[in-house]
Amino acid sequence: MAEKDDYLLDLLVDLGFTDAEQVAQAREEASAAGVGVVDLLVANKVIRPGDVTQAKSAQFGAEVVHLANLRIDDDVIAMVPREIAKKYRVIPVFKNEGKVALAIADPSDLNTIDSLAHLLRAEVEVRVASEPEIEAALNKYYGTEKKAKDAGIFKDVIQELDDENAQLSVTEEGPAAEDAPLIRLVDSIIVEAFKLRASDIHLEPLAKKFRLRYRIDGVLQEMKSPPKRLQAPVIARLKIQAGMVISEHRVPQDGRIQSKVGSKLIDLRVSCLPTNHGESIVMRILDKEGLKLGLPELGFLSDDQATFERIIALPDGILLVTGPTGSGKTTTLYSCLNFINRPDRKIITVEDPVEYVLGGINQVQVNEIVGFTFAMALRAILRQAPNVVMIGEIRDMETASIAINASLTGHLVFSTLHTNDAPGAVTRLIDIGVKPFLVASSTRCLMAQRLVRKICKKCVAPYAPTDAELNAMGLRAEDVRNANIQKGRGCSNCNNTGHRGRMGIFEIFVVDDDARKLIYDRVPTNVLRARAREMGMRTLREDGIRKVLAGMTTPEEVIRATVGDEA
Repeated sequence: MAEKDDYLLDLLVDLGFTDAEQVAQAREEASAAGVGVVDLLVANKVIRPGDVTQAKSAQFGAEVVHLANLRIDDDVIAMVPREIAKKYRVIPVFKNEGKVALAIADPSDLNTIDSLAHLLRAEVEVRVASEPEIEAALNKYYGTEKKAKDAGIFKDVIQELDDENAQLSVTEEGPAAEDAPLIRLVDSIIVEAFKLRASDIHLEPLAKKFRLRYRIDGVLQEMKSPPKRLQAPVIARLKIQAGMVISEHRVPQDGRIQSKVGSKLIDLRVSCLPTNHGESIVMRILDKEGLKLGLPELGFLSDDQATFERIIALPDGILLVTGPTGSGKTTTLYSCLNFINRPDRKIITVEDPVEYVLGGINQVQVNEIVGFTFAMALRAILRQAPNVVMIGEIRDMETASIAINASLTGHLVFSTLHTNDAPGAVTRLIDIGVKPFLVASSTRCLMAQRLVRKICKKCVAPYAPTDAELNAMGLRAEDVRNANIQKGRGCSNCNNTGHRGRMGIFEIFVVDDDARKLIYDRVPTNVLRARAREMGMRTLREDGIRKVLAGMTTPEEVIRATVGDEA
C-alpha cells in the first residue's frame, strides 16, 4: 500500500493537484495517525476524490467514468449480481459481445479484476470511478437489503402474472382482492411512491413501454416499469378505484382514490388523459397527516417571517401569492389560514378542488358542471359574514371584482395568481379588467415564490461553488469565503440525490402609499419593481442566495429555479 501511495503521490504532484511540500507534511501527519497519505490529503481537502480518480486513470491508462451522469440499462446491471457488486465494489457500465466494462475505484487491484472475469465468465474492461460515486451507484442500482426485498416482491408479482393461468381481475374487492396479483401490483406502485415521499405518480403509455415515474421533491425519477402487456389492466384497475367510467377511452376523466399505507390514510387525485398510445394516468398524492402548516417550515428566514406574520394579521385587504403551477402557492395559503385560525374568526375558503381538510375552517368546493363557479361561491359565502376569505385562484374579472370589493368592506382576502414576479400581479389584475384605483386601495402585499430542494441532512458536506455558479449569483470568491455553502453527497436517506424535502424562496412586495400612487398612475411593471427594490424588496434570486450562503440549499437549485430573475 505504501509503494502504491508513493506512485500515486508522484502522479498527483506531476498532474498539479498538490505539491511536494504538502505531500511531505501529509506524510508526517499520516505516519503519526496511522492512516494513508492519500486518504489524509483527501480528508484535509488538499485534493478531491476526483483528483485521485484522474491520477489512477493516468497511471493505468483506464478511462474515467462519471457514474452520476450515466443511465445504465437494466440488462447491463443484471450482468453483475448484487452480492458480487457489493462485495467487490464495482458497477457494470456497458456490455458488448462477451465483454463487460466495470467501473472500479482501484484499477491496480488485479486480483479483484481477475476474480470478476472468472465469476462473470466474461472479458473485463476496466473503467475508473471515485469511491463516493461507486457507493452512490451501488445504492441506486442495487439498493439496500430492504429495497432489494421490495424489488423482489415486485418481481414476484410480475412472475405470477406471467403464469398463463394468472387472474387479471381488476374488479375484485374485499379480502380476496389482496391475493389478486394485478391488484397487489397496483397497490405496490402506490405504496412505494408514498414511501419515497413522491408527490405524483405518472403512468405513461409509450410506443414500446409502459413508463412509471415518481415526482420526488419536484423532480421526476423513472422507476422500474411494469411490462407493456399489463398497461390496459393496470389502467382499468385505477379507473375503477377512482370512480371513472372504465369503458370511456376518448375523453379525459378525473377521480379520487383513498388508499391505506400502513396506518396512514392517503388521498390520491387521479387524472386520466387519452394519448396516441393509450391512456396516461397521473395521481397526485395528498397526505393529509404529513402536511406541515407552520410558517417556518415554508422556508421563511426570520426577517421575512416577521413581515409576513404582520401582513396576515391585518383586518382587511388582499394578499396575493404568485408563481407558476407547482410552486407551492396553495400550501402557503393553507399555512396562512392555519396561523390565523382562532375561535373568534370565521374563515371560509373557495377551492377547486379542496385538497386538504383543515379543522375549524369552512371549505367550499366549486363545481363548474352545475354552474357553481368561483364568482357564485364568493357571492354566497360573503352572506355568511366571514372575517377571512381564501380563494383558490383569481381567474377572471368577475372573481377579481368580488374579491376586491370584499377586501374593501372589511374582509381579509387571500388568493393566488399566475405571474412570474410580485409586481407583475398588479399588471395582471389590471389586464383582466380591475380598475387601477381598486387594485391600489385593496392590495396589502404581493408575494412571488418558487420551490427549491433542501440539502439532505444525512450526507451534507462543504461545497466550493464553481466560477460559473458564482457569476450566475453575482458573487465573487471573497464574498463566499466565510459562508456555509454545502451540498449533499447522496445517500440512502435521499435516494442518492443529495436532496431531501423542499422549501420556498420568496419575493415579498409590501404595498405602501408611494407604491399605491404608482399603481393608480398605471406605471409599467419595471418602474413598480424598481420602487419595490428601493423599499427593500429582495428578488427571488437574492432570497435564494441568502439560503445558499446559510447552507440551506445549493447554488444549482437557486439558479435553476430563478432563471431570468434579476439578481
